[in-house]
Amino acid sequence: QVQLQESGPGLVKPSQTLSLTCAVSGGSITTSYYAWSWIRQSPGKGLEWMGAIAYEGSNYHSPSLKSRTSISRDTSKNQFSLQLSSVTPEDTAVYYCARMVLPASMDYWGKGTLVTVSS
Repeated sequence: QVQLQESGPGLVKPSQTLSLTCAVSGGSITTSYYAWSWIRQSPGKGLEWMGAIAYEGSNYHSPSLKSRTSISRDTSKNQFSLQLSSVTPEDTAVYYCARMVLPASMDYWGKGTLVTVSS
């Protein structure tokens, strides 16, 4: 059973960089043919896929967020991370990490973590 757990600050100030980490257990992030995604849901809105890092290390980004997102991984710790720069209150959301079966279906999700952008 694959398990994912998000961690990171729950409050970020406007213009700063939001940083989250997803720890994965029960499976390796280098196993073919999976990618490891970040998804968010803002209050009153639907799910928004932000990007992913694939099993071999290649990156995929949502075009609307590409200029502000960076996704990396630490294979020694079996975890991957999200950085979202220049945040505004509109980036307030519950952030989820998930395993993606290529090309594009999610089968395991973390519980999500609320990040609020506020001064």
